Amino acid sequence: TFSKMAAISREKLPLYLNERHGDMSTRQPSTLQWAIMLVSGVLIYGSHSVLLNLCKVDGKIPFNSASVVLMIELTKLLFSLTMRRLELGIRVGSGRLGLPKFKYWVPFSVPALLYCINNNIVVHIQLHMDPASFQVLSNMKIAATAVLYRVVMRRRLSWIQWLSLALLTLAGISNSYGGLMNADTVDEYSTPSKVHVTMWGLALVLTYCAISGASGVYTEFILKRQPQLSLHAQNILLYIFGVVLNLLVYLGSSMSSSDVLADFFTGYTLITWVIIITQAGNGLIISTVMKHASNITRLFIISCAMLVTTLAAMMLFSLQLNLYFCFSFVLVIVAIVMYHKK
Repeated sequence: TFSKMAAISREKLPLYLNERHGDMSTRQPSTLQWAIMLVSGVLIYGSHSVLLNLCKVDGKIPFNSASVVLMIELTKLLFSLTMRRLELGIRVGSGRLGLPKFKYWVPFSVPALLYCINNNIVVHIQLHMDPASFQVLSNMKIAATAVLYRVVMRRRLSWIQWLSLALLTLAGISNSYGGLMNADTVDEYSTPSKVHVTMWGLALVLTYCAISGASGVYTEFILKRQPQLSLHAQNILLYIFGVVLNLLVYLGSSMSSSDVLADFFTGYTLITWVIIITQAGNGLIISTVMKHASNITRLFIISCAMLVTTLAAMMLFSLQLNLYFCFSFVLVIVAIVMYHKK
């Protein structure tokens, strides 16, 4: 099935899918645009886990995580539809979007499913570890992505890059050990004032990293294998599947509710809406990065976000850093520099 989807994604698409006056979404962003996107991506990634922790009430997230993820996907779809209309110069109300035949939609269902799983996992991870630990441990997705690149994309890595991945693994082990030691003294409903990681949190973050690597590699593959198709049109296909899948997840999680619609926005606050808008914007940024750069750039953004998360957690939660975390922090920074060294 995977090979059939890959074959479909390699086929030539109809020429009418191109922008009438030159497809702006298939051109490389300017230096200024790259700078804005990269800085925005770092800030959004770095603030995500902090904002989720600010939403907690008595140690629990008050809203239905499935409804928030659905709103994020729906917002991304609306953004993409708007940008596609502007790209084609279509008058509002026209139904023409220049989308391909349905068989070209199929490959986008795979990353949409993987993103759907991960977007729901990441919310629950916050209940089992502090924001800074999540950012450090989530850097293990670099190793997962690198291995998949080597196996699937046949991308070679230098011995220095493999060494940097080993350092990242050591950083994860160090931070996990320090977090598990603190977990014995952290109450189930305590605030994230100490670095802590539970066994369940460790299992979730490992699953999250594996899925993230798989979804990232495959998304980049199909985006670059369809160069004739506008990025906004590709995003529309991806987010249509995302909305459908996350709608099913929400309906499944709300089966016991007497009023599904009334409970949809239960627990929402201003911070919740900030999360929805920023994560939707970040989804568009990352799709641009994978279309015109690579997953390595995406991972660099995520790794740099650890600095933002740590600073925010220290200011907002009076985060107490232990030696294990500090050691892990240094290892991650060294690994990032080594990995991207020419």
